[in-house]
Order: sequence, then C-alpha cells, then structure tokens
Amino acid sequence: MSKASNEIFIGKKPLMVYVTATLVQLANEDKVMVKARGNSITMAVDVAQIIEKRMESMGYKVGETKIGSEQLQSQDGRTRNVSTIEIEILKGQGSPNSSDEKKNSSSQGRKGRKKE
Repeated sequence: MSKASNEIFIGKKPLMVYVTATLVQLANEDKVMVKARGNSITMAVDVAQIIEKRMESMGYKVGETKIGSEQLQSQDGRTRNVSTIEIEILKGQGSPNSSDEKKNSSSQGRKGRKKE
C-alpha cells in the first residue's frame, strides 16, 4: 500500500520536521492531510495550528477534521482501540502576491476616479 504524496503521518520526530514537511507539500499541492493516531494526535494538532497561525500571511487554512478509532492487535494478543485524527490543511484561495495585486488594482481604480 503506497502513501499518497499529500499525506503526512505524524510519528516521533521533532515537531518542526512535520511542519516543514507539510509546508513543502503545500508548495506543490492544494491540500495536505496530516494524520496521526494515539499519543501523536496532540502533535498533529500542533502542526496544523502552527501552520495556520504562524503562516497566516500565506493563506493556509485548516479544513475538515476527521476523528475515529482503529482496532489494533497488541503484542500480548489483545485487541485494543486506538484513536485517530486526520486534519486537512488547505492552501488559501489566492497567493499572497495575488492579494497584493488586488490591493494595487483597487487603489489604482480609486486614483482613476479622483482624476475625473
């Protein structure tokens, strides 16, 4: 089973490794799914929040979030439930450059009206 290019699976690496990996994927994709289970769920939420709050100027948004559970076989043979989360991170509607262009064109429009 191969991993899709727009999925980031959270594990035991440092937080900023996953933030960087997600940002790299967002440079190429319109949306990235950050996935985690068990104790890694808190780190997945942190990754999404860092990208949304600290990269606000880039227009990244948290989209749909799915929670669930999976049944896993533990080493002692018992079945246990493990919580899961999938957080969708979306690229903004426009790049920062396009919003600058809108500002420039609207200010030029106002200047044109003043001249009339």
